[in-house]
Amino acid sequence: MSFRQALESGKFLVTAEVGPGKGTDVEHLLKDAQIIKDRVDAINVTDLQSSVMRLGSMAVCHMLTDMGIDPVFQVTCRDRNRLALQSDLLSGWALGIRNVLALTGDHPTMGDHPRAKPVFDLDSVTLLEVIGKLNSGLDMSGNELKGSPDLLPGAVVNPGADNEAALDLQIIKMEKKIEAGAKFFQTQGVYDLDAFEKFMKRVEGLNTKVLVGIILLKSVGMARYMNKNVAGVFVPEPLIQELKKAEDKAQASMNIAIRLIKGAKDLCDGVHIMALGWESKIPPIMDEIGL
Repeated sequence: MSFRQALESGKFLVTAEVGPGKGTDVEHLLKDAQIIKDRVDAINVTDLQSSVMRLGSMAVCHMLTDMGIDPVFQVTCRDRNRLALQSDLLSGWALGIRNVLALTGDHPTMGDHPRAKPVFDLDSVTLLEVIGKLNSGLDMSGNELKGSPDLLPGAVVNPGADNEAALDLQIIKMEKKIEAGAKFFQTQGVYDLDAFEKFMKRVEGLNTKVLVGIILLKSVGMARYMNKNVAGVFVPEPLIQELKKAEDKAQASMNIAIRLIKGAKDLCDGVHIMALGWESKIPPIMDEIGL
């Protein structure tokens, strides 16, 4: 079953994520994908995550299709103008890629090439509109295509905005993304189920699918770093202390993820697991939840 078919079927969706490395060695990445291929509906491939130069998302997505995996092609607006973005979307379709996650992208100053010139010709909303035009057989300037794609567009949302005004802004942007064509949303990492339930109640009338983002906590240091540096992500102190006291940090991280997914399961349409190299933990997590 393709990701589109799974989404349209109404089943509880499960997606995961892999990040290409800095170089051409993909052996470990493909092994990670193989471990989880039969347990997820799709695998996202990040696009120069955190503005760090890496192997490209399109190439890895194509490798995943060769393995029988339905990838989600993450496309950021940071590095390409509208010509290159449209060309990459068409190229991805020609290579068998059917799903796209539209992202504006982090600024280059956050990455390992801080002097790189940012593009941002489009943002995530206008990129979604472009995907819709390409699907209809036209480019952004209204020129007719000789053969058009049928891409499934998705987007991101942050349900853990730091204050009420920020949450309102996230929901406004979410509504604009839906109007622009987004069919599904993957959220930023969620650790507070009460806040997530509040968010889901605010958006329950919107015609879209929401997959709760779950980031596996690999250490106390990682949790504290995200609290300090990642906007809209907050790991409550009790979870940090649980991880700190645990002899088996990996098992504690899995236990936290299992509780969060079980708690969110009746609130949303699926889960997007960001394992950050711990892809081998995803099958036992799925077994415990019964997915």
